[in-house]
Amino acid sequence: MAVLDVKGLTMSYADKQLYNDASFQLEKHEHMGIVGQNGAGKSTLIKILIGKVLPVSGTVTWAKNVKIGYLDQYVDIPKGMTLIKFLHTAFADLYEINDRMNKLYEEYAQKMDDELLTKAGRLQEQLDAHNFYDIETEVERVMNGLGLTEIGKDHVVSEMSGGQRSKIILAKMLLEKPDVILLDEPTNYLDTAHIEWLIDYLNDFDGAAMIISHDYDFLEQVTNTICDVAFGKITKYRGSFEQAMRQKEERKETQEREYEKQQVVIEKAERFIRKNKAGSKSTMAKSREKMLARMKRIDPPADNLKATFKFPYENTGSANALRVEKLSVGYGHPLLAPVTFSMTMGEKLLFTGFNGVGKSTLIKSILKKIPALGGTATFSPSAKVNYFDQDLEWDDPSLTPLQMIQNMFPTMQPKTIRQKLARAGINAANTMKPLHLLSGGEQTKVKLAILELTPSNFLIMDEPTNHLDDETKEGLKTALQNFPGNLILVSHEQSFYEGWLDKILNVEKLSLK
Repeated sequence: MAVLDVKGLTMSYADKQLYNDASFQLEKHEHMGIVGQNGAGKSTLIKILIGKVLPVSGTVTWAKNVKIGYLDQYVDIPKGMTLIKFLHTAFADLYEINDRMNKLYEEYAQKMDDELLTKAGRLQEQLDAHNFYDIETEVERVMNGLGLTEIGKDHVVSEMSGGQRSKIILAKMLLEKPDVILLDEPTNYLDTAHIEWLIDYLNDFDGAAMIISHDYDFLEQVTNTICDVAFGKITKYRGSFEQAMRQKEERKETQEREYEKQQVVIEKAERFIRKNKAGSKSTMAKSREKMLARMKRIDPPADNLKATFKFPYENTGSANALRVEKLSVGYGHPLLAPVTFSMTMGEKLLFTGFNGVGKSTLIKSILKKIPALGGTATFSPSAKVNYFDQDLEWDDPSLTPLQMIQNMFPTMQPKTIRQKLARAGINAANTMKPLHLLSGGEQTKVKLAILELTPSNFLIMDEPTNHLDDETKEGLKTALQNFPGNLILVSHEQSFYEGWLDKILNVEKLSLK
């Protein structure tokens, strides 16, 4: 039985069509992975399904009374609200029933009216049916599973990092126990242990799910059907991610054979028409012209747009690149034991550790973006540092990528800017679209393109692969491997960093939490 029926869906922006006349269904127990390149329209699809964005045409029909849970990273959270209070809002309706029940019992104590007691009893049954008295146990279970316990129940949400905020929004959504779960890149800010917990949760989840992710290992373990969003189409494949990709490749090979076969027929017919249009066989030539006009043309298989990066290098005259001595970092009180390490010219270093342990804080302290609590961090005098911050925040998100880069580099020609953005995988339409309307992956590509515009000899990259599709990750990895200067990389993706970095600093071992 379908909980969701999508028919004739067409969506486009400016000169870019995301999908045309697409149709698919989500069955009751299906866990559907949504895959495709950055900018293909995956996040837009989810927004269409929940009614946040209107399509050009088509219908979206949900089953009656279905409760939808959506991981909304931009939900408004009241200022000053603590983590535990925010999680309790998942049970707001039950707390309201509990308040009504208690008022009825208070009224009964004063009036001794049995009707009040009966009404209170009915409310009590509702609370029991929804395990109201086990709420705290369930909240603790989800907090532990997603690594929120370390943050602290009384931590104010507005003071949290973007990754921590994403985790508590995910936790609240799971606590609401929806019939259908819609997740957009849920593993971006989760550590390995928390991803494992989420995998177990989803595999035990009896409802339907739609999950956008570029973490293909994760999708392989939690999905039983895949929707591939590519080249104006949404194609549904049954089976695991690996099975779906095999089916996709087989379909591509079949399409290529059919395309080549049809091209032979077309070329032969066109050659005959050119040769005989004015001769004795002109009637036959006209017949073949009609045949070509009626023919349904097969498109050639399209290839994914591949992003390429090259970070310009500026020579350094020093063998010592960075020295960190007894650096104490944190906000008011230390997060980590004093940190000491050094890097020589050309070395590449990985920071590991669970999300929220203090990796980003350590980087910002090294860069003096926040004051250290003690110790020193000293770059070589000839160091030219380029820094990639994982937060997708812009001074003016209403600007287009073209306008923003033009403001940063006034002498750069628009044509050059477009070429740079194109090499990073940003197409012409998205070059002219406000930054806040771009997907997370497209915004990340813009940030990477900006890094390419300033020569450096020291790159600091804080979770650069968040939101990126597989092809773009490969392009970025190649560029970082080829960069002759220094690199400090923060990444939770083992498949991205494994085997090519010189040193590893496990920040988790320095944690004072």
